[in-house]
Amino acid sequence: MIPQETVNLILDTARVEDVVGDFVTLKRRGSSLWACCPFHNEKTPSFHVEPSRGIYKCFGCGKSGTAVGFVMEYEKLSYTEALKYLARKYHIEVKEKEETAEDIAARQRNESLMAASEFAFNFYKEQLGTEEGRAIGLQYFHTRGLEDDTIAKYGLGWAPKSKNAFTEAAVKAGYKAEYLTETGLCAQWDDGSLHDRFYDRVMFPIHSVSGRVIAFGGRTLLTDKSVAKYVNSKESEIYVKSRSLYGIYFAKSAISKADKCYLVEGYLDVLSMHQLGIVNVVASSGTSLTTEQIRLIKRFTENVTIMYDGDPAGIHAALRGIDMILREGMNVKVVLIPDGDDPDSYARKHTLEEVEAFIAANEQDFIAFKADLLLGEAGNDPLKRANLINDIADTVAGIPDAVKRSVYVDAVSDKFRVESDILFDRIRRTREGIREEERAQVRREAVQSRYREETPAAEQQYIPVANELRALETQNPLVAASERELLGFLLTDGCSRLEFESDSEFYDPEGAQTVAEFIDTALAGDGISFLNEAYRRTYDSYFALYDEGKPQDAIVRDLLNGADDTVRFVAAQLSEDKYELTVKNFQAALTTRASWLVNFVPKAILAYHDKRLQSDQLVLTKELATADPARQMEIFARLSRINELKKKINIKLGRLK
Repeated sequence: MIPQETVNLILDTARVEDVVGDFVTLKRRGSSLWACCPFHNEKTPSFHVEPSRGIYKCFGCGKSGTAVGFVMEYEKLSYTEALKYLARKYHIEVKEKEETAEDIAARQRNESLMAASEFAFNFYKEQLGTEEGRAIGLQYFHTRGLEDDTIAKYGLGWAPKSKNAFTEAAVKAGYKAEYLTETGLCAQWDDGSLHDRFYDRVMFPIHSVSGRVIAFGGRTLLTDKSVAKYVNSKESEIYVKSRSLYGIYFAKSAISKADKCYLVEGYLDVLSMHQLGIVNVVASSGTSLTTEQIRLIKRFTENVTIMYDGDPAGIHAALRGIDMILREGMNVKVVLIPDGDDPDSYARKHTLEEVEAFIAANEQDFIAFKADLLLGEAGNDPLKRANLINDIADTVAGIPDAVKRSVYVDAVSDKFRVESDILFDRIRRTREGIREEERAQVRREAVQSRYREETPAAEQQYIPVANELRALETQNPLVAASERELLGFLLTDGCSRLEFESDSEFYDPEGAQTVAEFIDTALAGDGISFLNEAYRRTYDSYFALYDEGKPQDAIVRDLLNGADDTVRFVAAQLSEDKYELTVKNFQAALTTRASWLVNFVPKAILAYHDKRLQSDQLVLTKELATADPARQMEIFARLSRINELKKKINIKLGRLK
């Protein structure tokens, strides 16, 4: 049996025009490719290949399918044999294994989740054609300049206002509740009954590289600020947000052909650009750009142009993306859409020729982009100019190829009139910091590896503990996420020192605190202890070992081998960097982990205080309904104080001015 991950890689990599082109001569006609059909005799070409959809079809004999289907039909091979053929073509190693009962169950489960997602895709498409769907959803798409062909091609849809329309249809069609909830298409009330996750929203289906529908984004058309603008599918076995790109299935052939990918931010940015005729465009919708998404693009090209809004948020996202893309050994340029527009609105206001001309005239390499952005701010201040040059040198340091680094050093040296030896020295020291962090990560993984070898049955024995932890987290999910984050800092970097600048409010002239000391001092000063019992026990166990003077690796090792099952489980989870930061981070854009910690440990503590206040706010608000007048006055006073504190915290976090 070919492992499913290998099958997915083969299907994602194979391009129908490449495969068919090995057997027949394809000629371009518009956006499609044509040939005389290889399956029946004909003189006039009726065999049609559509790269953007990854399919072929003969209008003469009716045969149609994908790349793997073509190989099966033409070479008379089985499905498995066709996959092996494609694997050889694309140099993909295939290691077969005997399919166990667990493998069969996992494969069947995966297909069940996919089937539920495909059913939802068809349901939402059909609903767009109902009276309600046409009046609200279709009208919205039209007002955004989308044509019917585009709406149909990308499978846009409508989730009805009823909160049970999809659930009733899916259950009636025989789909099990576990698959409907696992894909996030449905949610459960406290009594166990199901209801729709998506309702009263226009729907944007998200496709895998091979074209299967794996998730959805739903946009409300209401102006009510209390309603979330977007609701997205939760992560599941078939959908990992950090590994998915909106539009990649439709764009991959164009990306490969143009040897360039344009990276935008939203669904409508992709759709408007595609409709205009620029198809090599994808978006990292619903998440900040990730390394996995960059590597997905790298399958088709090494050239990326970031095309974000020209507002501060777009500029910040572009700066972060530059470093991430360069670190993957790729080439990056930036073009900012004029402030007040985004790729969607700009594409709708201009012709294809005008947009192409604008991109050609405004694309910049990262050195020119950063220089133009920051030189005006630096002016004649020598210190600010030095910081700018150091910033660009640190970006160059992340490039893995030595030759490319050298070329960029020459460019920076010429532009800023700085000796290349000085730049190389800065780059050398920065790369040493990067390598030290990589070595630290290897050490952490080694501790985990040894632990897993010593406890082969860990997964089974921790099932009850995992269930207990999930139950604890649901008691107060807002606070649990922040407590998990702070605990994650302890278990990965507790003994690292926080070297604050002398002008920082956290600078201590008597010496830098460790991450552990900083967090413990901040919480103890406010008399706070963790609410989640499992996290509190792990926190206390960590500090019991820390107070003995043990180094970080020894602390983690002792936690992983301790007597408390819950502490062992939590430590195993969080010491591998599995926790998610609740504060939006740009770790990859910073030089070292030390600078990242200095930025985000204080913010994580502020975010934790904010979540505690939110939790108190919810409890007090619920109590208002049944409280007597005197108690209500106390509650109002307390809520007013909470709002004041939350405002101060949000100002410090940069959420408010």
